[in-house]
Amino acid sequence: MKKLYEKNEQTFAIVWIVFYCVLQSLANPLNKRIGIDYSASAIFCIVQTIILFAFIRKNNLQERYGLCKSPVPARRFLYYVPLFILATGNLWNDVAVNYSLSETVCHIACMLCVGFLEEVIFRGFLFVSIAKENVKSAIIISSVTFGVGHLINLFNGSGMDLATNLCQICFAIALGFLFVTIFYRGGSLFPCIIVHSAINTLSIFANKTDITMEKHLVHVFILTFITIAYSLILTRTLPKNQWENTNDTRNK
Repeated sequence: MKKLYEKNEQTFAIVWIVFYCVLQSLANPLNKRIGIDYSASAIFCIVQTIILFAFIRKNNLQERYGLCKSPVPARRFLYYVPLFILATGNLWNDVAVNYSLSETVCHIACMLCVGFLEEVIFRGFLFVSIAKENVKSAIIISSVTFGVGHLINLFNGSGMDLATNLCQICFAIALGFLFVTIFYRGGSLFPCIIVHSAINTLSIFANKTDITMEKHLVHVFILTFITIAYSLILTRTLPKNQWENTNDTRNK
């Protein structure tokens, strides 16, 4: 793995994206065979998380991929209040118990790991590898790739319908742009990992009864609007070269 990383960081990022998506797809039929939702998914995600974190730590890449504290004060991020709002979006229609205890535990374990994996892979590996040549392209590609990657939910046996999936993709692209802005301008991936994990985890307890498509669209529109508005505010108020400056220091 280290040899591939040293040879081509961008190829390394793409390999991890493919590896992650393939395992996620393979996990769904295994979950059904086991009889516990997210059981195989949780195992796969935990193993990937351990491998990825160990690789980053062993090679002292924590700061390069934002696994460090941001040097930018929290007040510059409006104390992350918009992120807290986004994190609670799945609970706006009340709270419900949708799974058994074992399924809930597996789901939580899986979603916590997914937040870490997807942030490190898309905002870390992919963005950083492309940003060395062109930051603007890196921002666009990492955000769009992250959003479009959710298209896999139509084919991996998750049961998601097309309309819901398209809403998920649109919101994910906006969220991807926000997260890469936070990482690029703030130098830390921790806020992104925490909020991403919270959004995914709290979806377990979302009350999905009596949710019409109209209500769902309004819900997605509000979340997307908050995401885009916060992104635009940060691009105007945060230091422009935080990520570049910190990476210059890291590479010396």
